[in-house]
Amino acid sequence: MYYSTTYLSPVGLITLACDGDKLAGLWLEGQKYHSATISGPMIKKDDIPVFDAAKNWLDRYFAGGKPGISELPLAPAGGEFRQGVWGILCKIPYGGLITYGDIAKKMAVKMNKKTMSSQAVGGAVGHNPISIIIPCHRVVGSNGSLTGYAGGVAVKTKLLELEGVDLSPLFTPQKGTAL
Repeated sequence: MYYSTTYLSPVGLITLACDGDKLAGLWLEGQKYHSATISGPMIKKDDIPVFDAAKNWLDRYFAGGKPGISELPLAPAGGEFRQGVWGILCKIPYGGLITYGDIAKKMAVKMNKKTMSSQAVGGAVGHNPISIIIPCHRVVGSNGSLTGYAGGVAVKTKLLELEGVDLSPLFTPQKGTAL
């Protein structure tokens, strides 16, 4: 059974989901794959300790703080490959960036393969069910493109600006995924 609550953030309304003990989802309103990893209905319930902790985390993050991912109990649902990619995302420092290609190289090593598809990595990044906290917004194209954020490039840009990322070498693609 899953529970949900909402949080009004500077980037729009956020839906949080949990299994009662661990955070299982964080989606922006209108986000691609919104609640896709939750099987069955979610019961609205605001007074769950993990929701209080997640809202406190988000308050500090949006106020310019650097709360740690390890402060929250997370339970993103996904297969081994996606879990591996999300684990790499969790290691991207606040205000840092990584490319899809760099994640693919790390996953290739982790899976004892010669190479790994950046597109496969992009799919896993895009299906991250706990956005912002698992920082998929910190992933960019190898050419500096801001493409690939399920919450939209405008939100991705706002989150990176909040973290103090120098956006001058980056650009918004004219065509691409998750615009």
